[in-house]
Amino acid sequence: MKKYISLLALALALIALLGCAPSSENTKLVLNEVTHSVFYAPLYAAIELGYFAEQGLEIELVNGGGADRVMTAVLSGQADIGLCGPEAGVYVYNEGQEDYAVVIGQMTKRDGQFLVGRQPEPDFNWENLRGKSIVAGRKGGMPEMTLEYVLRQNGLEPHVDLEVDTSVQFNLMGGAFEGGMGDYVTLYEPTASAFEQAGKGYILAAVGTASGELPATAFQVRKSLLESNPDVYQRFLNAIAKAQKWCQENTAEEIGRVIKPQFPDTDEATLTMVTERHKEIDAWMATPVVKQETFEHMQEIMTQAGELDKKAPFEALVDNSLAEKAQ
Repeated sequence: MKKYISLLALALALIALLGCAPSSENTKLVLNEVTHSVFYAPLYAAIELGYFAEQGLEIELVNGGGADRVMTAVLSGQADIGLCGPEAGVYVYNEGQEDYAVVIGQMTKRDGQFLVGRQPEPDFNWENLRGKSIVAGRKGGMPEMTLEYVLRQNGLEPHVDLEVDTSVQFNLMGGAFEGGMGDYVTLYEPTASAFEQAGKGYILAAVGTASGELPATAFQVRKSLLESNPDVYQRFLNAIAKAQKWCQENTAEEIGRVIKPQFPDTDEATLTMVTERHKEIDAWMATPVVKQETFEHMQEIMTQAGELDKKAPFEALVDNSLAEKAQ
């Protein structure tokens, strides 16, 4: 949790200078996303299908490049909404920040990273990783902690039975692997498929299938903004809920076609394949309502990773009141 102290200090210093509270007169919302991935297809579908416009909202997407940076943007007032793992909010709450980030809705219900190796392993087993090294992202981030949880569930103790390299920044992991670092790497889509198509690696397993349900990514808002602007965030979640329903009801091919403008460098065939992969692992929420049992599962994963001294109360960090009314 100490990793967040400097971020909080920066955030508190900036709040007085950078407020960006939305209002009925200001319908533009800055949404800072942890990464730009097909994993968040319902969000992009809501943009491309005009669901936000129907609610009188304009969304500006900013790529945060990591949950810690997303949370800093939310707390400092540089972003109206953050899309990242709720673990970032847990750290902030446990540091004692009064105007902490509240989860108002959930996007994905499984981890979205895929394990990529240097060679094809048609009969892949997690035991294959024993004695090897994995480029796994930032220590204390939800992707890295979830990977460690899956390894332990499969009889492998991280940093003992294999090397889990946490030295590489989240959005630089693919480049590090391509440059020769690690025997394996965990990547999000469409990057994982792009690596496979280019012969740079092979997708071997979905971490989310092995980890069980958890609030992998959720929409988080500074508490004071939520209290002063509930209507704006209700409209935001109305658009998200409509898009989540649309994604449940439509094919991977149709979803890929709709979100194509968000991924101009990826062809529709690849987007269809990647979208189908997310449908197969049941990655997306059908509604934005957060379940307490999956939130507690996330905190258990954090505890096992040695990153959580005490659990944060669900009632304080999650506000389902808008999600339950979203339609």
